[in-house]
Amino acid sequence: MGSTMFASVPFSCNFHQSKPPSHILQKGVPAVGGEKDNRSPILNRRSVLLSGVSLVSSAGLGLQSECLAAVKQGLLAGRIPGLSEPDEQGWRTYRRPDEKSGGHGVGWSPIIPYAFSVPQDWEEVPVSIADLGGTEIDLRFKSSKEGRLFVIVAPVQRFSDVIGDDATIEMVGPPEKVISAFGPEVIGENVEGKVMNMSVAEHNGRTYYQFELEPPHVLITATAAGNRLYLFSVTGNGLQWKRHFSDLKRIADSFRVV
Repeated sequence: MGSTMFASVPFSCNFHQSKPPSHILQKGVPAVGGEKDNRSPILNRRSVLLSGVSLVSSAGLGLQSECLAAVKQGLLAGRIPGLSEPDEQGWRTYRRPDEKSGGHGVGWSPIIPYAFSVPQDWEEVPVSIADLGGTEIDLRFKSSKEGRLFVIVAPVQRFSDVIGDDATIEMVGPPEKVISAFGPEVIGENVEGKVMNMSVAEHNGRTYYQFELEPPHVLITATAAGNRLYLFSVTGNGLQWKRHFSDLKRIADSFRVV
């Protein structure tokens, strides 16, 4: 049995003074590098004052909700929503925000959040509905130095109509069946003869299948929760794999549905 691997992250609400909206910096009001026009200075000052009052009111009303939202997410301390600040080793934990969109079809329940850890130089890559990897790619991260990863979240009923809303990876099938059926979703081709290693791990009562595919090397972690199948893929080119295998393996091993 595994143990919970994500340490709690200290949280505090720090509010910073932000720049005024661009409509406040009218041409009749001095601004850095700007010029005045010939409008009435009284009107311009009035516009600034009214806008300032609006800003103060909005800030006063928004501080509490902003802080509460951050507390609710727990790990929203990072630059990317859902990404924590680096720990002592320079690693950050990503947790899928509860309010993140991506229901993958009308009528599907909200996605149960997942989490994983990456070194601090990894960054999220935007995913669009036109993503070549398919509409079920929920997240992408990459590091120019180490490699890249993505998460597929797919409705289990797309693969089986006998699995309900409390799926487990065991219900989907044994490791051999899962990698044969879903490996092509990850690498874009048949995985026959490409699986180098296969293992099963259990963490907090949930089973995870882990696979290593031959070059180009790919580490795949598969599990199920709710009515969805989760596929977590970590990969790198030959040089990245040679230099940073230990980090890539640690990233793959860190994936949890929470």
